[in-house]
Amino acid sequence: MADPYMERAQVLVEALPYIQKFTGKTVVVKYGGNAMVSQELRRAVISDIILMSLVGIRVVVVHGGGPEISEMLKKVGKESRFVDGLRYTDQETMDIVQQVLCGKVNKDLVSILCSTGGRAIGLCGMDGGLFQAERLHEKYGLVGQITHVQPDVVLDALDNGYIPVVSTVALGTDANTAYNINADTAAAELAAALGAEKLILLTDVRGLLRDPHDEDTLIHMVTTDQLPALIRDGVVQGGMIPKLECCVTAVNGGVKRAHILDGRIPHSILIELFSDQGVGTMIL
Repeated sequence: MADPYMERAQVLVEALPYIQKFTGKTVVVKYGGNAMVSQELRRAVISDIILMSLVGIRVVVVHGGGPEISEMLKKVGKESRFVDGLRYTDQETMDIVQQVLCGKVNKDLVSILCSTGGRAIGLCGMDGGLFQAERLHEKYGLVGQITHVQPDVVLDALDNGYIPVVSTVALGTDANTAYNINADTAAAELAAALGAEKLILLTDVRGLLRDPHDEDTLIHMVTTDQLPALIRDGVVQGGMIPKLECCVTAVNGGVKRAHILDGRIPHSILIELFSDQGVGTMIL
C-alpha cells in the first residue's frame, strides 16, 4: 500500500523543477467558461493564480464575461444576437459590455483575488491605450480587431508585484468609440506583446481531441506546423478552430508555449504547469 505521506511529498518534489523554471516568467491566463460561473471552480482557479504569484510567476489574467453580459441585456429587455459566433454589438450593447466587463466582472475578480491573499489590480483594455483596435466588420457592429498592444500599464503592475486583471474592451483608432474584443484573441495578443512564457486558455472541453466524442483521445502536444493538417482532416472543428488560431498567433508572436485546458477540472492550471503529465493540450 502506498504511503500517503510519500505521495504528498512526491507531488511537491515533482513540482520543484517546474517552479524553478517558471519563477520570474510571465504567464497569461484567459479566464472564462464554467470555471468563471461555478463557485467551486472559481475558488480553485483563484487559488491556482495566487499560488503561481507566490512562487514568483508573473501572472496576468484576461477575462471574458459573456454570460454576465447576456444576463444584463436580458434585464434591460434587449435580446442577445450573435453573428458568426460573435456577439452583435450596437452602441447600447457596447455601453452594457463596457459596464459589465470593466465594472462588475473585473472588480469582482479583483475583490476575490485580494480577499484570498493575492495582490490584484483591475485594468480595462482602454487604460493606458493597452488594446487599440479598429472595426472588424460592419455586420458585427462594434466588435473590433486589435491593431496594437501597448503593454506598459501591465508591465508596471507586474513590476510592482500586482496580478493585473484585464477586461477586453479596446480603444478605437478608426472612430471615437470603444470596441468589444474577443477575450481569447486579446489574451493571445497580450501574451505576445509581453513576451510571455505561456498562454493558458481555460475552456469547457478537455483540449484537442482526435475524436470529439471520446475524451480518452486527448492530444497532449501539437506543433503549429501540424495544425493545418488536423483542421483539413476534420480533427479540429467548430469552436476549437478559433481557439487554436489564437494559440498559433501567440506562439508565432514569441510565446514559448500555449495551453488549452479544461477549466471544469479543479486546479487544472497547477496540474498542467507543475506536473510531468499535464491535463490539456500544449501547442508549441
